[in-house]
Amino acid sequence: MTIDVIRDGLVVSLAYTLTVDGEVAEAATAEEPFDYLHGAENIFPGWEAVLTGKKVGDKFQVTLPPSEAYGDYDPEDVENVPREDFPEGDLLEPGVAVMMEDEDGYVYEAIVREISGDVVALDFNPPLAGKTLNYLGEVLALREAEDEELAAGLPYGFEDDDDYDDDDYEDEDEE
Repeated sequence: MTIDVIRDGLVVSLAYTLTVDGEVAEAATAEEPFDYLHGAENIFPGWEAVLTGKKVGDKFQVTLPPSEAYGDYDPEDVENVPREDFPEGDLLEPGVAVMMEDEDGYVYEAIVREISGDVVALDFNPPLAGKTLNYLGEVLALREAEDEELAAGLPYGFEDDDDYDDDDYEDEDEE
């Protein structure tokens, strides 16, 4: 089967710039492209819909409101945690990311928002929650996914991406 346009089952390589509030939040270049498996829910559905049918060399632009990206900012996702729950010597100051483990062993990233006495306010919202995402980019390459990639639902190396968090891409029905 020829690979003419983006369709399910292809690994797609993109160069793009993501801006939020006019500032560059993330970028992938031709030298270090972003690869994803089309149709496997690796990216936001609205972004994937814009890319479906595009060819190598095609440019794209997509704007995703919070409801189509990380959702609205939820003040309920800010929790006060006793300072004693953190190891002695941990760098705790506003803006620092910390990893927290729940009683089931799941690890979550949170941002320290405030320290007041012996209480640390942790924000568990995704950093881009409540933000409109603006993607501008180009399709660099297309290839058929390997059987292992199709089985995993991810292209090789995707799970090693620092920005990848499979919880961000869970099916809404599973929550």
